[in-house]
Amino acid sequence: MANTDSVKVRVLSLNCWGIRYLSKQCPQRYAMIGDMFEKDYLSLKKKLACSHPHSHYFKRYIFTIIPSGVIGSGLAIFSIHRIHDTFLFRYSLNGYPYMAHHGDWFGGKAVGMAVLNIGSLTANVYVTHLHAEYCRDKDSYLPHRVVQAWELQQFIRHTSAGADMVILGGDLNMHPQDLGNRLLRSYTGLQDAYLETAKFDGCEDGMTLIADNPFINKKELCPFEKGIRIDYILFKGSTKTDIYCDYMSTTKGSVPNHPFPYSDHEALTAGLRLETHTRTETRSDRQPKIKDSAAGKLAALVDIVTEARTEVKVGLHCAERMRYTATRTGVMGLALLVLELAIAAVPWLALGKEQPFPRTSFYLLAALCFAILLTTFLLYIFYTMELKALQGAEDQMRLAVGSLQEKLRGFPLAQPHNAPRRPQRVMSPVHWPRRNKRGAHCGQSGLCERSL
Repeated sequence: MANTDSVKVRVLSLNCWGIRYLSKQCPQRYAMIGDMFEKDYLSLKKKLACSHPHSHYFKRYIFTIIPSGVIGSGLAIFSIHRIHDTFLFRYSLNGYPYMAHHGDWFGGKAVGMAVLNIGSLTANVYVTHLHAEYCRDKDSYLPHRVVQAWELQQFIRHTSAGADMVILGGDLNMHPQDLGNRLLRSYTGLQDAYLETAKFDGCEDGMTLIADNPFINKKELCPFEKGIRIDYILFKGSTKTDIYCDYMSTTKGSVPNHPFPYSDHEALTAGLRLETHTRTETRSDRQPKIKDSAAGKLAALVDIVTEARTEVKVGLHCAERMRYTATRTGVMGLALLVLELAIAAVPWLALGKEQPFPRTSFYLLAALCFAILLTTFLLYIFYTMELKALQGAEDQMRLAVGSLQEKLRGFPLAQPHNAPRRPQRVMSPVHWPRRNKRGAHCGQSGLCERSL
């Protein structure tokens, strides 16, 4: 038997699309969003007269030689429950600084954490925004996004050990079956509110980036004509708390009495029910099933981490190639500068009075050489930093695979997915092989097989 207490929580996640100078109708849309939140708060205030909203904006900025996160993280949390602690973790990889039109580098992708008390329960709430995809067929950012998903699951696992419940909301920029999404949910045990909800009201298939949104370029959705689902609300409980999603809804593009929607993304709302319980019975009869389920999950996780490690290795090769290209271009710029200095020194050595080349062309060529050297130097530093981040993630994944495989040895029936089993040969003593002088195994037929 179990004694349970129930608490209900509503979670809303929205990518507001607030890139300065690029996003459209920001003041008007923010006013609409504010009205929506205010309306919800006033309805809650009647029931919770002693409560008042709390908020936190994650605005940490880390300066590097090539600055990332200049325009801020863009992450914020609003809550009617008091926020007791916060922390911001910035991902080690955030795209490329020369892809300025994408803006991800300057946004500085990160994950923010807030610790709340909901009644007697401790809740760790996380908000994040991962790197965008931009092109499904030629996704040059895939290794970065996989590393971000890897660091996100690490951050959640290592900071939520004492929490009664975990909630993650944000724009993950990943489809439900994408590698990073599977890696995140498999490692942390987080559940997808859309898949777990008992009732859903919203866009078809839970899509959060729809073609009918006027702020969306339909070409960017190809080959998905109707839209994609890349925004999520994920959750999980603990040993003493079970979480259920009673309902979930999304906005559907247009807003009544307004000419445009809240954002280019649809807002998600999930109604979660928390049930705390005190177990008074043993579950020894369920141990075999739990053990089999754990073995299967470990085997699947080995495959996912191995796949992620392979993708990171692809990113490593690309970064090495780009660093080599930057180095070669820098050497060419340096050679050109040395040649120009040699030409400039000819009149001095020959005791000439005038430079044989026009000064304007000479100075322009010198400026070009310095620009090439400076650019290639910065790119070399950037690609070196990218290599170290990718190598660090790959090393962590290698250790994780080894640890998971070691755990799998405790489950005799567990095998990694797609791992064929070799049939065992049972030989009688008469057929046992004997070793010849050269170290090869010889059977009765007189044929030898060299041992490897």
